[in-house]
Amino acid sequence: MIRPFFAACLFFLGFALFEAAILSNLLFLPAVPDFLLLCALYFSVQNGTLFGTTTGFVSGLFLDFLSAAPLGLNCLLRTIIGYVGGLFQKTLNINGVLLPMVLGFVATLVKALLIWIIALFYPRGIQTYNLLSVAFVVEIVLNTLFAPITFRFLDLFAHITTVEKII
Repeated sequence: MIRPFFAACLFFLGFALFEAAILSNLLFLPAVPDFLLLCALYFSVQNGTLFGTTTGFVSGLFLDFLSAAPLGLNCLLRTIIGYVGGLFQKTLNINGVLLPMVLGFVATLVKALLIWIIALFYPRGIQTYNLLSVAFVVEIVLNTLFAPITFRFLDLFAHITTVEKII
């Protein structure tokens, strides 16, 4: 489990730098796709809840250090999403196009819902999504469209990111 974990961490680092350095500077996009969310979702569905929670936490840690969000917010969000995604380890076939799109759409909605729930406890400290805003609609559309592409890309490296089951 050590080698797949560190391989997943390298993917998270690469996607975090790609989001922060390149995609966030594109002025024509009101929001960027959340590749770290899609990667955490892919790894959790492929490898289960333990791997999903740990990689979700690491992806959130990378985002917490690169963003202005309160430290630990993204760790909490992505740990929960990684755990819930890992519950579907042996039940979902993510080799198609439609199911990854649905997963990307639902994961983005769950992320917005979790941020809203956490913001109830910190009313002035956390900015929530406005579900009718252009930025949220663009983010959910981009996550939905890029989910199959991201899953196919990560499938190329499945031999190093998949935990082998010992019977």
